[in-house]
Amino acid sequence: MLTYSFPSDMHISMYEYLYQCIKKDIIELKLNPHEKLPSKRAFAKNQNVSLITVENAYNQLLIEGYIYAIEKKGYFVSEIQYPPTATQKKVQLPQEKEHPFIIDLKTNSVSPTHFPFSTWSKLTRQVLSSQEPSLLARPPQQGCLSLREAISKHLYAFSGMNVSPQQIIIGAGTEYLYNLVIQLLGRHLIYALEDPGHRSISKVYQLNDITYQYIPLDQNGLSISELTKSKAQVVHISPAHHYPTGITMPIKRRLDILKWANDQQHYIIEDDYDSEFRLRGKPISTLYQIDQNERVIYMNTFSKTLAPSFRISYMVLPPHLVQCFQEKLHFYACSVSSFEQIILAYFMQQGYFEKHINRMRNSYKLIRDEFLYQLNQSSIAKQIEITEENAGLHFLLHYQSHYHDNDIIKKASQIGLHISTLSQFYEHPYDSHTFVINYSGLSLQQIPIAVKLLNQLLNHNEMN
Repeated sequence: MLTYSFPSDMHISMYEYLYQCIKKDIIELKLNPHEKLPSKRAFAKNQNVSLITVENAYNQLLIEGYIYAIEKKGYFVSEIQYPPTATQKKVQLPQEKEHPFIIDLKTNSVSPTHFPFSTWSKLTRQVLSSQEPSLLARPPQQGCLSLREAISKHLYAFSGMNVSPQQIIIGAGTEYLYNLVIQLLGRHLIYALEDPGHRSISKVYQLNDITYQYIPLDQNGLSISELTKSKAQVVHISPAHHYPTGITMPIKRRLDILKWANDQQHYIIEDDYDSEFRLRGKPISTLYQIDQNERVIYMNTFSKTLAPSFRISYMVLPPHLVQCFQEKLHFYACSVSSFEQIILAYFMQQGYFEKHINRMRNSYKLIRDEFLYQLNQSSIAKQIEITEENAGLHFLLHYQSHYHDNDIIKKASQIGLHISTLSQFYEHPYDSHTFVINYSGLSLQQIPIAVKLLNQLLNHNEMN
């Protein structure tokens, strides 16, 4: 007769414990295949438990297939063949790395003092109080209509883009949208990337087995002569404010690239990721706005304007690609929850987004100006040069040094400074002696610390 002891400190029900004990004995072959189990009444009496406890344990084992029943005969152990235990060494899972940096001038981030928490809380309560059925429904494939309408109005007011909500696709981050574009246009095409440029895009292409190539930049942005010589059929560019060089592409170059796309029936992916934060002059017209032949796919994100934690991005498809998208990718569900989309729609519809952009633009300008002022007053002022400081949320800091970029980065990490060099964004890295300074996550109080660490880093005597 099977006998099991029930521990006094048991944190599960008696039937669950009994089920686990029998299951363990079956797996470890202490109970042989087709061996008859005790009757429910006899087992309950032997274990001094209720009949229902044994019934529940047997029923769970029966449902999961560990035992089988024969009418008027009872319960028997199933014949189960488990795969042999692997003899290989246990895989050591990588530990998540912590970043104990004092100052972060590399990561796209937002200071908590800049986010409108009170407004967001108020709108969240409004959305919950509305009890809209759409909050619990699966969002439309292209995203909630209210958010797409709000984005459409924003694009028209901000940059003069006249687009229908039906052309807008909402997705959880631009990487997700890049994957959709690849499936929409096809993996057989050759894609082109800016060199230098953001490396995450090439990672997406690599994982999708895409053939891609880098096109160098000149003083006006992507080289049209090199693009023409290439075999590329899709090109990814950021004409309003290139990252990381900060180059703004002039109208002639934009028209040349549009002509290249139109003549060859190719496509342009326009990444307009931080165009809202141009700190001097008016916003630059988008390439999509001047495209007359439906060759531009426009992309933008709320990661810069709100916070990186908002994994909400969007793309605008040319009209002829909308139908293709719906036919080819109709089975995809929107990757952003309705709840988040509706709150963001409220935020935009009630004018808070525009106010937030204006307030952030002023705050970032204040931080940038103070950062540059303190750098120019520091001991390294004569050995540095600042460029591309008027657009976006970063600038380039050129410095004099006979050390390699990799050594500078290593030293920066040792003193608690998270920073990147321009050379890290090239296909073939070289010693650029130029920092790409992202200041979006800085507060005014952190600027003196950042300047102190930069002084320490660029002091040659400290490198030894």
